[in-house]
Amino acid sequence: MLRRERDNAGMSQYFEVHPQNPQPRLLKQAAQILHAGGVVAVPTDSSYALVCHLDDKAAAESLRRLRQVDDKHHLTLLCRDLSELANYARVDNRQYRLLKQGTPGPYTFILEATKEVPRRLSHPSRRTIGLRVPDHRVTQELLALFGEPLLATTLIPPGETEPLNDPHEIRDRFQKLLQAVVDAGACPMQPTTVIDLTGETPVLVRSGRGDPARLGL
Repeated sequence: MLRRERDNAGMSQYFEVHPQNPQPRLLKQAAQILHAGGVVAVPTDSSYALVCHLDDKAAAESLRRLRQVDDKHHLTLLCRDLSELANYARVDNRQYRLLKQGTPGPYTFILEATKEVPRRLSHPSRRTIGLRVPDHRVTQELLALFGEPLLATTLIPPGETEPLNDPHEIRDRFQKLLQAVVDAGACPMQPTTVIDLTGETPVLVRSGRGDPARLGL
């Protein structure tokens, strides 16, 4: 079911999709909004996230403003699989083995960005980027329809510490700031586990939903 709620007041569209068998028609409309430069709230295997087009500078700035984070805050690329991830990060054999253990899954990996990543999106001093392959049917199908990775950040409201889990609350609080909300029901309320792979040994940056033991950490 699609509720059209975008009007002259600039309210977001609201797409209710089945969590296991999402309606392609609705996800195609969400993908079109993203291609047009919109910022969309989507479910993932850790929590809801804000996503936008990787190459749209204005959309990326809107995403940062919504979260009230600066350019030192790592944004994440949501990728469909490891082969897509490898286009945007430099990955050696040791890193690849670890990535294979944690994808798809609720892990974000900090890696050295390739030239495919716009410089304004990588860390200003380190040239690194966060990447992950989410284990969520709706997000995966949206990525497939979109055709390339999405720039993402956990949907944690400014001044708060917990990610939002209820799509109705997301719509109520952000409907004039987001172009769409994809509602696939509640998600876990934990952010991803973050692993920095840029050094000689992996470093656990943040413990979250992903079990570090799965990666041997």
